[in-house]
Amino acid sequence: MSREPNYEFQEWWNKQREKNHDFFTNDSNNANKGFLTVEIRSLNPDLTTEKDRSRSARQLSWICLLRFQQLANSLAWITNSFLLLLRTANRRISAADSPCDSSASRLYRIIKFFLVLVVLLLCVELVAYFKGWHFSPPSAASAEAAVELFYALWLEIRADYLAPPLQSLANVCIVLFLIQSMDRVLLMLGCLWIKIRRIKPTASMEYPMGRVETGNVDDYPMVLVQIPMCNEKEVYQQSIAAVCIMDWPKERMLVQVLDDSDELDAQNLIQAEVQKWHQKGVHILYRHRLIRSGYKAGNLKSAMSCDYIKNYEFVAIFDADFQPAPDFLKKTIPHFRGNDDLALVQARWAFVNKDENLLTRLQNINLSFHFEVEQQVNGVFINFFGFNGTAGVWRIKALEDCGGWLERTTVEDMDIAVRAHLCGWKFVYLNDVKCYCELPESYEAYKKQQYRWHSGPMQLFRLCFLDILHSKVNKAKKANLIFLFFLLRKLILPFYSFTLFCIILPLTIFLPEAELPAWVVCYVPGIMSVLNILPAPRSFPFIVPYLLFENTMSVTKFNAMISGLFRLGNSYEWIVTKKLGRSSEADLVAFENESDSSVTETTSFLRSSSDSVLEELSKLEVTSRRSVKTKRNRLYRMELTLAFILLSAAGRSLLSAQGMHFYFLLFQGISFLVVGLDLIGEQVS
Repeated sequence: MSREPNYEFQEWWNKQREKNHDFFTNDSNNANKGFLTVEIRSLNPDLTTEKDRSRSARQLSWICLLRFQQLANSLAWITNSFLLLLRTANRRISAADSPCDSSASRLYRIIKFFLVLVVLLLCVELVAYFKGWHFSPPSAASAEAAVELFYALWLEIRADYLAPPLQSLANVCIVLFLIQSMDRVLLMLGCLWIKIRRIKPTASMEYPMGRVETGNVDDYPMVLVQIPMCNEKEVYQQSIAAVCIMDWPKERMLVQVLDDSDELDAQNLIQAEVQKWHQKGVHILYRHRLIRSGYKAGNLKSAMSCDYIKNYEFVAIFDADFQPAPDFLKKTIPHFRGNDDLALVQARWAFVNKDENLLTRLQNINLSFHFEVEQQVNGVFINFFGFNGTAGVWRIKALEDCGGWLERTTVEDMDIAVRAHLCGWKFVYLNDVKCYCELPESYEAYKKQQYRWHSGPMQLFRLCFLDILHSKVNKAKKANLIFLFFLLRKLILPFYSFTLFCIILPLTIFLPEAELPAWVVCYVPGIMSVLNILPAPRSFPFIVPYLLFENTMSVTKFNAMISGLFRLGNSYEWIVTKKLGRSSEADLVAFENESDSSVTETTSFLRSSSDSVLEELSKLEVTSRRSVKTKRNRLYRMELTLAFILLSAAGRSLLSAQGMHFYFLLFQGISFLVVGLDLIGEQVS
């Protein structure tokens, strides 16, 4: 149906046009020659002025009603958003605390007290600012009101008693900061020297690429491949498949799938996968422990106690989410030939989901520096570095010589590496041999991983300190282990990072008699961030988020370091880092291409399986999907509390017009807020 013409609007438009007719005419003759005049004739031009006035009043009323409706809609939207925020916050707060959070209760209470103190100091400074005392501080002798006397006494107390010890602590942290920065610079110079001189480990022999002929296998040593896993239903298939298709004679390789799962459906899925590959002719065994003692170390120790282990010379270890290339053994095993004192050949990690979200991008920056710089420099110059727990090949004789796997810490990989180094064994790191794996995509999983990685070294340092002193290695190696490997990189780094930028810096804003120079707050951290990001040049756009996120993670690393050093909380509890299974069959085929292998043969090999096994797997997977618990994002109270502390200090810095400190505190506080709201990684609806 056609719409009736609006005569009132047409009449109003014509009157307005006639009033401005002269103006339009003059402008059209001069500057606005391209102006288009639109004329609308009214069908009923003889309406009264009263009707026009009534029309204007009616239009105003409609406009007012429209404004009220928009306001009501806005209020309703704000109310609904606020209620949704409250429900989300309540759900995240009520979520069960992780062990790393429960062990942080002491630190959290201290930080809460610090927040109350900072808020009180901010209130005092706001009163002083509006009174004008920031520009002309009062003295106790000239104070008239009680408030003025209180502020004058506060100025004397903070100048005479509070600022000096704070400045001393700040100076100590600055010295530690500079020492650690120099260590980073030296590592980068060592990496640059390696690049310029093209230094890399060379093997005395090479295996021919391609499938091994069954008749010519004497040159291939017996290799044991171990895949420890625990309730990792998302990634078990791809890791087992990647190991089973490795280019090595089948009769010279045995695969052990070491399953510590306590979920029955996970056990059935993994056992069915092992049975499938066994039917293909792969020498593969399934081992399951009823008592999961010692976590991963206990699992590996139990597997190495089998009688048939004496028939094998080397053992390769891969975690459940790792996918070695088919030529992995052909590139690592040759380095043992002619090097009887070589215990470990470590490969580099590569990540299939490094671009998944901001959290994985920041992790890639950290780990790229670790492998490209730290591992490579230590491997070339001192033949020692911490074993990464996976993607490495050990000489079984070296494992037995240093006492085998021990269950005394949560970093069994670092433990056995230190003991092997003290026994005189050497390590080789291969930066050009990559083993693909998956980064944790949620902040909760990443936080638990970092907690274990930073509490374990302190447990180990406390246990092996006397062993290092009494060992037979030279003094230089002892000094490297104690001062560089443990103290500087495992203890001092999280200590000064948290203390300097999260505690001392906010306090110096409220106690201006103690100060941190701008080069400590901005310039040196910026330079160190540039150095850290050089091994991953594509990540340069994320340099500022990386700097802020590293300071944000310092609270977790500091808490883990203290817990491991003094045996607090659940520092000895092992938590499996949950993965999502981003790697797939397509990734395996891509890795096969990189290794110059037959893609067609590999693809058909992966997809070929009996119908009965596939049917069984599908039934088990449906059951496992039904039993999966709903994941939810959480709120992290300690990070949120520190966010409010830093933002309060930023407000105080704004009153004093401290530009550099204000911007750093503001963005660092926002970073803590984003992490505390669990907005940094995977978002679960």
